[in-house]
Amino acid sequence: MSKRILVVEDQEDNRAILRDLLAHAGYEVVEVGDGEKALPAASAHHPDVILMDIQLPLLDGYEATRRIKADPTLKHIPIIVITSYALSGDETEARAAGCDAYMAKPFSPRALLAKIREYAP
Repeated sequence: MSKRILVVEDQEDNRAILRDLLAHAGYEVVEVGDGEKALPAASAHHPDVILMDIQLPLLDGYEATRRIKADPTLKHIPIIVITSYALSGDETEARAAGCDAYMAKPFSPRALLAKIREYAP
């Protein structure tokens, strides 16, 4: 059975890149385009890993992460932040919100897949 990845990303081009990369690597991909849909999608699909953007409409990635990690049935799901919002202190803020790992865009596809495999071997 393949591992399931929830991609929370508002930019369709970025979702397409992630979808193609992850599908090619054998992952099942579920996508949502805003932070507000992240919690219901995580509840419905129980992904093995969540890839979370920070700059999202309706609810930013920090708050979406806090809400997912506050849910006892979801808090075990690793969340990897993938963001172009990579200023000083952003990784600290992401980890404080509950993210398990942090990657800045542009990312190396090989490095991203290695990071995912750390959390979903």
